[in-house]
Amino acid sequence: MAAILLLAVAIPASAQDSLPPAPYAYKQLDDPAKEKAAQDLMMTLRCLTCQSQSIADSDAPMAGDMRNQVRQRIARGEDPEAIRAWLIERYGDWVSYEPRVTTMTWPLFAAPVVLLLLAVVIVRKRFTRARAQGGKS
Repeated sequence: MAAILLLAVAIPASAQDSLPPAPYAYKQLDDPAKEKAAQDLMMTLRCLTCQSQSIADSDAPMAGDMRNQVRQRIARGEDPEAIRAWLIERYGDWVSYEPRVTTMTWPLFAAPVVLLLLAVVIVRKRFTRARAQGGKS
């Protein structure tokens, strides 16, 4: 029983990331303009491991790999929005801090407007009713 328990603990420990970080995970691009474009894009992309940090702020290996991809593509001259689209296609809409309006997400954008209009109608009816009752007395 102890051997099975030891094996259950040892297998996940041996599966830890032992690869060195990607070349541009922690190294900035030589061109300051391209590095700024890469930094600006990385600040708008969510780390898939940390979930509450951008890939620019995270030290997770996954974030390092994503920073590497962003910097390599920026260095090749790709447009930051094309890189964002590629990452969204690969990891889903959740990876971006700047959500897009799509057929699946439009209700999320429309709901606050609808609720605000509904609240205005309800408040207006209450005031009109109160004013009408107050004038009858």
